[in-house]
Amino acid sequence: MEPRAQATLWQELIQQHLAGQTISVLPPTLKLPALPLAVTQFLEKSRRPDTSLKELSRIIETDSGLTLELLRYVNSAFIGLRHKANTVQQALSLLGQRQSTTFLITTGMEAAVRARKSKLINQGCFWNACLQKALFAREVAKLIGADQDMAFAGAMLQDFLLPILTNDLFEDYLGFVERRQEQPQLITQFEQAAFGWDHALAGACLAHRWYLPDEIVCCVLMHHHGLRLLADAQLCRSSVAAVAISSLLPDQLRQNYSGLEQLLLLEQKWPAFNLDELVNRVDQIHEESGLGVRNDFPLARRCKPAIDRHHEICDGMLHTEASAISA
Repeated sequence: MEPRAQATLWQELIQQHLAGQTISVLPPTLKLPALPLAVTQFLEKSRRPDTSLKELSRIIETDSGLTLELLRYVNSAFIGLRHKANTVQQALSLLGQRQSTTFLITTGMEAAVRARKSKLINQGCFWNACLQKALFAREVAKLIGADQDMAFAGAMLQDFLLPILTNDLFEDYLGFVERRQEQPQLITQFEQAAFGWDHALAGACLAHRWYLPDEIVCCVLMHHHGLRLLADAQLCRSSVAAVAISSLLPDQLRQNYSGLEQLLLLEQKWPAFNLDELVNRVDQIHEESGLGVRNDFPLARRCKPAIDRHHEICDGMLHTEASAISA
């Protein structure tokens, strides 16, 4: 799809799903995160064609934390650039404005959410799982020919409101966790029934209010639409589809109870999609990336029981078929 047509598609999806929706549906006592001032100023200035790289660099330099993270990121093995950056301006030049913007959004959001505690979610495990999903979405984007940077950023941000929601609405989400095996529903279905909204819709509303790129807003909005996006002619080769596939991976809340089973079914229908290879690839990239997020719970370890069980079932079926044929 041409860039102009794709931009129009994102705008139409936002209009379709967010028309009349605002964050006012959330409880007034909910303390929403705020992007760091440097990030909001960068986003505002970067939309102006007359803004120089030097001006954008000065904005980032007002935030020492963002400056350090940006330099570490651009010089990491994950980016793999030949030349190292010693200044913010060099980092922005090497990354380019688009990749710089997605990095600052995800980093700024992580900082804002990490500043808040959650009674239900372990922050370290949460961000580890977010990075795993982001790396996984990036690998899926390669397979379908989608924008890898947008897939990474969208997957990293897909659940950014959950630590705050699970803290401020602790009793409700605790009930969801405690009854998880009895009610294997999507977390968004639980949220809609309990609150009249869900974290994907609320997150997209907030991201749209912050003027984040429309494509990222759509990634957050539709991340629980699952495998059906692969049957959508307009979205099947998009970052939105890659993020929706990544959302099927396991996490603390088991947001999609049958997520792994769906990924294993996808493996049977899509020869290029090998779940075992992908999760091991994610762990390898995670280990070598130098992004500063500990991988205490490797993705391959999380997925191994389901993958092994699936392979045993498939082997058993093949053995049964072979026996029937020989008989």
